[in-house]
Amino acid sequence: MAPSATPAAPDGKRNGDLHRDYNDDRNASSEDTVYTTSSGAPYPHPYEVQRVGENGPLLLQDHHLIDLISHFDRERIPERVVHAKGGGAHGYYQTTDPMDDLSQADMFKAGKKVPVSVRFSTVGGESGSHDCARDPRGFSVKFRTEEGNWDVVANNTPVFFLRDPAKFPHFIHTQKRDPQNHMTHADDSTMFWDYLSQNPESVHQVMILMGDRGIPDGWRKMHGYYGHTLKLVNKNGDWVYGQMHMKSKQGTDFITQADSANYSPDYAQKDLYNAIEKGEYPGWNVCWQTMTPKEAEDLWENEKINIFDLTHVWPQKRFPLRKVGEFFLNENVKNYFAEIEQIAFNPAHLVPGIEPTADPVLQSRLFSYPDAHRHRVGVNYQQLPVNAPRVPYRMANFQRDGNMAFLNQGSRMSYLSSISPIQFRERSTDLDKVHSHFIGGAVTFLSQIRPEDFVAPRILWEKVFDDGAKERFVENVSGHMSTCRKEDIIKRQIAIFREVSPDLATRLEKATGVKGHDSIANMTFNGTHNGFTKEDSKRYANGQKPPSHVGDSINPNNGAPAKGTHNFEVLAQ
Repeated sequence: MAPSATPAAPDGKRNGDLHRDYNDDRNASSEDTVYTTSSGAPYPHPYEVQRVGENGPLLLQDHHLIDLISHFDRERIPERVVHAKGGGAHGYYQTTDPMDDLSQADMFKAGKKVPVSVRFSTVGGESGSHDCARDPRGFSVKFRTEEGNWDVVANNTPVFFLRDPAKFPHFIHTQKRDPQNHMTHADDSTMFWDYLSQNPESVHQVMILMGDRGIPDGWRKMHGYYGHTLKLVNKNGDWVYGQMHMKSKQGTDFITQADSANYSPDYAQKDLYNAIEKGEYPGWNVCWQTMTPKEAEDLWENEKINIFDLTHVWPQKRFPLRKVGEFFLNENVKNYFAEIEQIAFNPAHLVPGIEPTADPVLQSRLFSYPDAHRHRVGVNYQQLPVNAPRVPYRMANFQRDGNMAFLNQGSRMSYLSSISPIQFRERSTDLDKVHSHFIGGAVTFLSQIRPEDFVAPRILWEKVFDDGAKERFVENVSGHMSTCRKEDIIKRQIAIFREVSPDLATRLEKATGVKGHDSIANMTFNGTHNGFTKEDSKRYANGQKPPSHVGDSINPNNGAPAKGTHNFEVLAQ
């Protein structure tokens, strides 16, 4: 039965689908709807087609069929280059322990509660890959604050494989399919270990990846770490460095490599969805580590921990976690494509009170993420309901047009007009003070591998891993290396593990049957300068001296906020 006409409402709109909005559509039941073409014309049956007689060809005039098929041909958007396989849910964040002494962000004030959407994922796999693959997990949270969206684009590990941003595309390529045999590193691990053995700063993440945390028991039982260093700015303009942690209220657990084959490919998705359906809402505590600029300089001078280095962590005994709030996931999505596949997280989406630092990989991601979204989803991706901010004021800017510009700002001027002026708010952050003064010429920068890069991995092996964890680590690594086609790659990687612990290297040599190289001091790397060697011929990545080479010094501070980095006169103003 065709829908009957309805009278106009007092506001000039009509009832039913004629004034449908996103939430109305999202929550409507099938029984509340009428089958139509995309243009809204009712159609009696979705399977009917027009043809010339019962056994003749189809008719081009059959708009219903053409409408159906042409949309079907285009109903996929490109999967994410990274983090393609994932899932998520919605919920809420609330501040339990106000942090407005450190940040002016509205969401950190007492009593604040904001909606959140979270997407979990694997990193390297394709959209159909296994949830129990040995891989880091993405852990992204969109906080819909009253000052705009704050996107936390995090992982379940506190570090990553690299600290030089130009390496990222290369590294991700090694996690994908081999360009010749089209196999992943589950069946051919040559590319995987070749990259790692040429970029030894990755060893901290490798220790985590190949250890028990490499396959978490679903998404509910893992922590989230921002990894990068941010700046927290208070209402007075004073700032500190900060790292954000999201600690699972469910605790953490893991799945062994041997047992992972017994789980379904969508295990993590199923586990999260079913828990929420049963009312077992997972939650995480939101905590921060903070330090002053002076402490950041001292940390490098005294302990060689670089807070701008994505392979380093802050010692929690010296910089303890401070809880600010918690979030819970209590609502499954209604439509996966609209709410998960199209959700777009961007580390450049910050709110007043949170600012980026000079962390080079973070700086690169500030551009890379929105650039990828504009390609994958479209230039107006932020107009999609799942990405749109929920602020208590009407948003306006001078971005217009482009594909799918649903909200194109009406007849308002598309430039800064004096005839019909836009409103502005007072400046809340003195960026000149917060971001200091960078003085210097342009330099070409590539980090070097140094002794401090092995301190944290060594602690993991010697003090964190128990005997069972050590055995599983060796078994995981040697098993994965069994499909590596080049023995010298294994020799190189064992030499890197030897810097972590001679015991670890010895165990791997026994497990693989391969004798590793004696020392990385005698090796050259194509991905990093070698700070261990005494020979110029082995010092430089790919044998290429930096153009500003002076003596034997290559970036002596490795990009750290070393002594004298901060302008304390400006900070004191």
